[in-house]
Parts: sequence; C-alpha cells; structure tokens
Amino acid sequence: MKYWSTTIMLFFITSLSAQVEWMSMNEALQAQKDEPKKIFADFYTDWCGPCKAMDKNTFAHPEVAKYINMHYYPVKFNAEGTEKVFYKDFEYTNPNFKPNLKGRRNAQHFFANALKVSAYPTVVFFDEEANVISPVVGYKTPEQLELYLKMIATGAYKELTTQEAWKNYQSKFESTF
Repeated sequence: MKYWSTTIMLFFITSLSAQVEWMSMNEALQAQKDEPKKIFADFYTDWCGPCKAMDKNTFAHPEVAKYINMHYYPVKFNAEGTEKVFYKDFEYTNPNFKPNLKGRRNAQHFFANALKVSAYPTVVFFDEEANVISPVVGYKTPEQLELYLKMIATGAYKELTTQEAWKNYQSKFESTF
C-alpha cells in the first residue's frame, strides 16, 4: 500500500511540474531581447472547443510541455481578447471588442488579423527576432504537434523548400512523445 501511495504521489508531482509556462506576447518579446529564443504562440478563443481540447490533451502532455518550455517562449493569446500587443513598432488592440459577448464569438484582435490567423486553434512560430516562421492551423495531437515543434526548434524548416522535401521529412520523422 505504501508503494502505491508513493507511486501515485510521484506521478501527481511529475504531472504538475510538466505544464506549459505560458506568458503574454509582450513578455515573450521582452524576454527575446534579453535571451534570444523562438516563440511558440497558441492563438485561441474562449468559445473554441478544439482549443479547449488542445489545452487538455496536447499542451497538458508532459513531453509536449517540457519541450515547449525548453525550446520556446510559450505564448497563450486570446485572438478575440483585449490585450495590447507591441509588435514590430506597432501597438495592436481590439477596439471592436464587445464585453457583452464575452465567452461567445467576438471581434478579432488586430494582432491575430495582422498575422492572418482566421481559424482556431492556430499556433504561430516566431524566430529569435520575432519574425513569423509559420502558422500551423487546427487541432494537433501531441504526436502531430511534435513534428512541428522539433522541425522549427532545430531549424530543419529552413531546408524544407519544396513539397517533396516536406513529404520526405514527414515520412522519416519518428515521434518520441
């Protein structure tokens, strides 16, 4: 009985420590100035079911959380929220936000619009100088997201300049999550 209690407690502690350490976009941009690192931004909305499922199933996965925290500044961004974002010498806001629609479809934040994010969830990868590398649209399982996380973190994406190169990369990729 003592063995099982210890095992359960260790599992609980491990699962608690394996959480994505989300920050705001402004915090990530500031952190990049001190220590250059890529940004992983999760664009979501409050009403989006697949966004909630990705939080529960993908971002809660211990290996996903660990990898994101290690290789990226992780950003959680409400694409219909009111956060002010200072990006590339411009302030992005959501002046059309309607408080009475909170939790339902609302006006899109100008930052999401500027990045051409139009479906949720969408994750957007930024390089160490905050330039957009690529958006990845739609719900992803831990294994599906792993492909993109590792391709971007290692810089392999720079070599994938053709559809054939991308297909080859995908076929040779082996998941460890």
